[in-house]
Amino acid sequence: MNIRELSNRLDSLVIFRAVLDDAVLARLRTALGALERGEGAVGALADFEAALFAHTCDWTEYLMETVLEDENLCVRRRSPIPAQPALRACLVRELDFLTELGTLTLSRLLAMAGAEEAGQFLTPWEASRRDFAAAYETRAAQAGQWGYGMFAKYHVFTVSDGALVPVRCPDNQTLAQLPGYEREREKVISNTRALLSGAGAANVLLYGDAGTGKSSTVKAIANAFAPDGLRLVEVKKHQLYQIPALMDELSRNPLKFILFIDDLSFTANDDNFAALKAILEGSVSGSPRNIAVYATSNRRHLVKETFADRDGDELYAADTRQEMMSLAARFGLTVTFLRPEKQRFREILLALAPQYGVDCPEEQLVEQAEAFALRAGGRSPRVARQFLQLYGSGVTV
Repeated sequence: MNIRELSNRLDSLVIFRAVLDDAVLARLRTALGALERGEGAVGALADFEAALFAHTCDWTEYLMETVLEDENLCVRRRSPIPAQPALRACLVRELDFLTELGTLTLSRLLAMAGAEEAGQFLTPWEASRRDFAAAYETRAAQAGQWGYGMFAKYHVFTVSDGALVPVRCPDNQTLAQLPGYEREREKVISNTRALLSGAGAANVLLYGDAGTGKSSTVKAIANAFAPDGLRLVEVKKHQLYQIPALMDELSRNPLKFILFIDDLSFTANDDNFAALKAILEGSVSGSPRNIAVYATSNRRHLVKETFADRDGDELYAADTRQEMMSLAARFGLTVTFLRPEKQRFREILLALAPQYGVDCPEEQLVEQAEAFALRAGGRSPRVARQFLQLYGSGVTV
């Protein structure tokens, strides 16, 4: 194979065409062009190496990862191994070529171009033979666990202008770091397992006092089950109208998704209120079995209500109150996180202490924590963490 043929075969990729947009592959194509023209090859190859070495020195490993994580044409059609003979033949041909491309070394590339003398200015990269077809088949069988594209690299996302944006440094909260509320948390975990199994899961409302670990529970569950194919998408209240489009897009994905709405509450005549009602139940569209909505709130019925609302001049006031309470009822599972009583607060405090490197006589620690909680507005796991963080840092509390 010469430089022209290598370049043409790379340019002719169809199923894996998106990999050509990868920064390293783009620089390789530029280097092939420079080698074919016989000018600027050293600089172009150095650019390729700089881009590759920023990730790894192993070219085969990098190419393999790029190919396996590519959301290719077949994946977008929800058929990683296509049934159509033409597409299947194309897939086999391209994977065979990519296997050969993965074995490409600097010396072999320069020999193809008859430019061996350029090797003295460049650093060889590592390469080996890997079976791309076998690796792709294995990944296709595990699509519901690993995912493709950005879903293979990240497990937490936010929404911006209707598009998903990966969170590169998500909160690394774990379930082991959340003592207390095990019974409440197990309900959410069981529901999440049902979602992952494909059996269908309820939408969940985590309601209760501030600082009791509602949001932390959702984040920790997302981290714990990410290896099993769970992905978390955080949606802000003002973005609720974008959820139907998101659901339509994610319903075609083999992974499972939690749409997470934190600190949810509404005021009267809030347009987002009706939008969320339709999302949970009431829309003509069915609910995808790979998506569940998890929301947290400090309000049981999610809507701010005043005495004026109850004493208004509306003719059918009871109907209005019923409508306002109907949103919370559309969550299939409601889990309540109440402010801990004295004994539970003590247990949470003592369980958290080792995480902050606090070694102190129990009674002394509990006495100071109770005094701190009194000044902080009451007992909660959040208050316990704040106290231990300050205490462990040597700050007078």
